[in-house]
Amino acid sequence: MMTQGTLVDATIIEAPSSTKNKEQQRDPEMHQTKKGNQWHFGMKAHIGVDAKSGLTHSLVTTAANEHDLNQLGNLLHGEEQFVSADAGYQGAPQREELAEVDVDWLIAERPGKVRTLKQHPRKNKTAINIEYMKASIRAKVEHPFRIIKRQFGFVKARYKGVAEKR
Repeated sequence: MMTQGTLVDATIIEAPSSTKNKEQQRDPEMHQTKKGNQWHFGMKAHIGVDAKSGLTHSLVTTAANEHDLNQLGNLLHGEEQFVSADAGYQGAPQREELAEVDVDWLIAERPGKVRTLKQHPRKNKTAINIEYMKASIRAKVEHPFRIIKRQFGFVKARYKGVAEKR
């Protein structure tokens, strides 16, 4: 089938929003964002993972309020045959900066669209199976996030202030 591809995703790495440090201020590079109905303060880690091996080849960190699509160009290495992503990357093929990227886009449908497909399972069986296939391919991109958050301890980031210039 496809021999070479990139799986892309992003995760929020939270930081304490309090100002209980020496400088009495928050980290200026971190911002807040809303995911679902929950507000998060911190930063985002965007990664690009090789579809075959599962190894991370690109990592970009931004403020949490940065949209996932803005960093997609930085996550691709240029030799992909396909790119797999979640529904947050839906507008990727129409973006100007990604116009010259010649890949097959395996981008998931929005959850509401999948829900409407499941209302008529016999009629939409093929479309539902395609979404399940996309999800099974995309699952490999979640493993590096587990390593970053659980084993390396980046569930929360800490801010100790900016060192004074000497």
